[in-house]
Amino acid sequence: MAANHFVDMASSSADRTAERLATVPSIRRAPTQRLEQFMLPDFLDTDTCAALIERIDRDVHPSTIADPNGDNAFRTSTTCDLDHRDPLVRSVNIRLHDLTGIPLAYGEPLQGQRYDVGQEFKAHTDYFDPGGSDWETYCAIPGQRSWTLMIYLNQPAAGGATRFLATGKLHQPETGRLLAWNNVGADGAPNPDTLHHGMKVRKGRKYIITKWFRERPWPWGPGELD
Repeated sequence: MAANHFVDMASSSADRTAERLATVPSIRRAPTQRLEQFMLPDFLDTDTCAALIERIDRDVHPSTIADPNGDNAFRTSTTCDLDHRDPLVRSVNIRLHDLTGIPLAYGEPLQGQRYDVGQEFKAHTDYFDPGGSDWETYCAIPGQRSWTLMIYLNQPAAGGATRFLATGKLHQPETGRLLAWNNVGADGAPNPDTLHHGMKVRKGRKYIITKWFRERPWPWGPGELD
C-alpha cells in the first residue's frame, strides 16, 4: 500500500489530541468506538460568532470539493477563506490550536461556510482520498487531514444538522458549540466511519467555521504566523 495511505499523527502531536480534549471541562465524548468525537457547548460567545458571520457574509464564494464526482448538487454551500491576519480570526485560531495541542504550523487557514435554505453538503469525509486524482494538489506538502474542529455560529430556524452515518448521531446547530473528530484512526489510516452529512437547511441560514489540521506543516509564508 502506498505511503500516503498512512498518517504520522505523532509529528504534530495529533496522536495525543483525544486525550487532551477528554480533560476539557464541560466537554462530552461520543459513546462510540468507531471514531474519536467530542462536543463542547459555548466554545465561542455570541458576539464573536456574530462578528465571524459578518466576515463570512462579506467574502463568500461557491464551495468546491476535491475529486469531483459528477454530482453538481453534492455541495451547495458557500465558503469564506477567513483572513488569518485579522486579529479576531487569529485569536480564534490560536484557541483552537491550544485546545488540540497541535502547533500552529500544522493548521490550515480557518474557513467559514454559509448554508442557505435547501443547501447541503452530502455525505462525505474530510480526509482526502489517498488514491484520488487531487491528492498531489491538496496533500503533496502538508499531507493528510488529521483532525476536524467545527463550530456552529448560529442556530437556523429549521434543519442544518450534521449527521454521522456510522453512529446515526444528529448534531443540531447551537450557537458557539464546537464539534471535534479525528479523521485518522489509531492505526494511521483514514477512518471511513467519519462519513458525515451537512443536512439541508429548511428555514433561515446556517453558519459554521471549520478548522482542519494536517499531518505536516502547512506551507505558510514567511512571517504569516507571527
